[in-house]
Amino acid sequence: MSGWRGLAGEVVDARYPSLVAYGVLLTASSADAEDLVQDALVKVFSRLRPLPNIAAADQYVRRAMLTLYLDRTRRVTVWRRLRGTVATDDAVAGPEDAVVAGTDVRAALATLSPRERTCVVLRHFDDLSTRQVAAATGLAEGTVKRYLSDGLAKLGAELTEPAEKAEIVARRPSGRN
Repeated sequence: MSGWRGLAGEVVDARYPSLVAYGVLLTASSADAEDLVQDALVKVFSRLRPLPNIAAADQYVRRAMLTLYLDRTRRVTVWRRLRGTVATDDAVAGPEDAVVAGTDVRAALATLSPRERTCVVLRHFDDLSTRQVAAATGLAEGTVKRYLSDGLAKLGAELTEPAEKAEIVARRPSGRN
């Protein structure tokens, strides 16, 4: 019994910051990321599982985080579809909008839709192939490619410096003959 508790303690002690960082990439919010890590830890360590070492436990927790995040995203999407067209949009800007000290990448990721953000994080931060991202999210491979293309285009627009943006616009042909 103490074996899995010891492993849970080791995961929390050694990997908590990296798990929260992974959660921030998915959710674009520190508070939501911490909640996601806590929920995943409870999910993983509430049952006895044959986890041989801390690395295996870390990967299991990360997979649980992704699953929980995708489930929440789907639930919110279904709820928005079901609540009707008469209701007003009650979405409130998240805490990431108020925090100016966040990194540029985190801020840029926050501008993406949940599916674009998920695909970009899985492809470029988890280093999964397009086929693996499609399998993990339950989307078609072509759909994943489209989300990646749109997400990377938005990230590029967000992360380029204003001077670079002006230079790009200046180099663009005007269309006049």
